[in-house]
Amino acid sequence: METVTHGELAVLKRIQSNLEACILGKTDEILLLLTAMLAGGHVLLEDVPGTGKTVLIKALAKSIHGQFRRIQCNPDLLPTDITGVSIYHPKEEVFLFRPGPIMTHILLADEINRATTKTQSALLEAMEERHITVDGETHELPKPFLLLATQNPIDFEGTYILPEAQLDRFMMKFSMGYPDAETETRMIVSQSVSHPLDSLEPVAEVEQILAIQALVKQVHLDEAVANYLVSVIRLTRENPSIYLGASPRATLALVQAAKAYALLQGRDYVIPDDIKFLAPFVLGHRIILQAEARMEGATVGSVLQSVFQQVKVPVRLER
Repeated sequence: METVTHGELAVLKRIQSNLEACILGKTDEILLLLTAMLAGGHVLLEDVPGTGKTVLIKALAKSIHGQFRRIQCNPDLLPTDITGVSIYHPKEEVFLFRPGPIMTHILLADEINRATTKTQSALLEAMEERHITVDGETHELPKPFLLLATQNPIDFEGTYILPEAQLDRFMMKFSMGYPDAETETRMIVSQSVSHPLDSLEPVAEVEQILAIQALVKQVHLDEAVANYLVSVIRLTRENPSIYLGASPRATLALVQAAKAYALLQGRDYVIPDDIKFLAPFVLGHRIILQAEARMEGATVGSVLQSVFQQVKVPVRLER
């Protein structure tokens, strides 16, 4: 197995530094986004407007020298507005495919819950299969392909709730949150003349990201750590406070995310702390609590915490 080299770590650190220059005080959120990208997963950002979601995603696309497209979702948006359409060419007497914005490396679907369910479903094939089908023809998406969707948690008018099947296809869900007073003051000073995003330079190439994604798959997952992860997943299905537990897809997503996060930390092996840190963001949106538990004040976070307390952490004894 190839190990993580200083070159790959240096690339990841440069990307992280680029993002931290644009979004101040959000180190954990930046690490989560990079983890999802390296693991080949998609991210759902749920937060109020103006917290820097779009800036973070643009900064990532700029940093890896990748193509970036943005879709502003609304009820009038059609599936072909995302995937593209075949147009008849009279001179050639053939249908030519005009690709939509989904044919890109990083796609931002802004306010995804404002799109109709039919339009939302157009993203499902792309998210899972990494290709789209238009008029019976299959078109492969560029590699890497990363979908980052946002939704506003406080706006319910004119929105369409994402079904569990679609939520399950997002590797992670997290929010940016408001900055603290000190960070917000630094933000004012740093952006008083120009926005850091304007002067951001690429620090990596798409090919380097693909090479690092291949390394992620080789990160070692010990059998004891794998058993620890599976025990956590299975307890979410057996816990009396949980109506719907984590799916097998969630198991695989947590494994890939843990491997990517380990690599970001400079390790070629997964430790239990990786799983514990990532679980709320990988499992949280896949778990539905019982109505009684919600009425008693339980949250997904508190229930997950109790689940981890029931599982014995594997410990390696050095001789």
